[in-house]
Amino acid sequence: MKKFWFIVLIMAILLTACTENTTKKESEKELEDISIMLDWYPNAVHSAIYVAKEKGYFTDEGLNVHIEMPADTNDPLKLAATGKVDLAISYQTQLLVSRAEGIPVVSIAALVRHSLDAIMFKKESGINSPKDLEGKNIGYPSASVNEAVVSTMVKEDGGDMNKVKMTDVGWDLMSSLATDHVDALTGAYINHELVLLNKEGYDMDVIKLTDFGVPDNYELVVVTGEKTLAKKRTSFEKFWRALTKAQEDVTKDPDAGLKILLDHENDSFPLDKDVETESLQVLLPLMEEANIPFGYQKEEAWNEVANWLYESNVMKEKVNPKDAFVNIISK
Repeated sequence: MKKFWFIVLIMAILLTACTENTTKKESEKELEDISIMLDWYPNAVHSAIYVAKEKGYFTDEGLNVHIEMPADTNDPLKLAATGKVDLAISYQTQLLVSRAEGIPVVSIAALVRHSLDAIMFKKESGINSPKDLEGKNIGYPSASVNEAVVSTMVKEDGGDMNKVKMTDVGWDLMSSLATDHVDALTGAYINHELVLLNKEGYDMDVIKLTDFGVPDNYELVVVTGEKTLAKKRTSFEKFWRALTKAQEDVTKDPDAGLKILLDHENDSFPLDKDVETESLQVLLPLMEEANIPFGYQKEEAWNEVANWLYESNVMKEKVNPKDAFVNIISK
């Protein structure tokens, strides 16, 4: 008799396990797969994405979000344009230049609402304004928009751009400045390179781009391809609702949000907790705007940047800024 009841118990356990696995699989099948490619390896600016995934906010919206890392900084926008990923984090200027080249990408939300770039230099360099860049060597990563930034600022300050040397240093920004290979940087971020250089003991200073004729821009935007948007707009609205909830959590408790991010750091790109903590402190105010919903995009912001890119010859063709973005967030 004991043997009989033992067999019954085992069968009941197995049946329960099978039922739970079946229910779990059915639940997973109900979730819609959505992929997003980061602009680079996970860092402070991506905290809300990992919080939304960790806390189940995406799941609550019926989404199974796959977070991918790019092999190259140009990959996210290209892969979004071709539908290889549903969403990608890219740059407002890069999106506009791409549209001028006929690449069908659209921004659905602004992740960082203000410029992170600045003219960056050691205080000992004697640079106080853009005109002081005359006779100096400015390092920048490979992008024509960086040359336009320096040119605009120098001219606005009454300087002669012909007297400024520009050197493409790729992504060796910090080492180029630290070793005095260049006198200043553009294309370096105040929430990353500036934080790291200060931490390494360099006495740094910056000049804001917006103080000398360069329009403020949505530094990071979330983009998709036109065809993907037509098919998945409702899903993207769900994605942004979940992300907005997570961003609120990160804003209220940055340390907790950062801990979740650090738990998901990429082995190839280990993070420094102190650096990311300071980076997040810099980022959070720049990701928000009073009385504007998180992610909402203003038409005038797209107009100003598009006009500047065209007038600076970064774009050879004019684009209609209205075609470059859609708001999936109601104001």
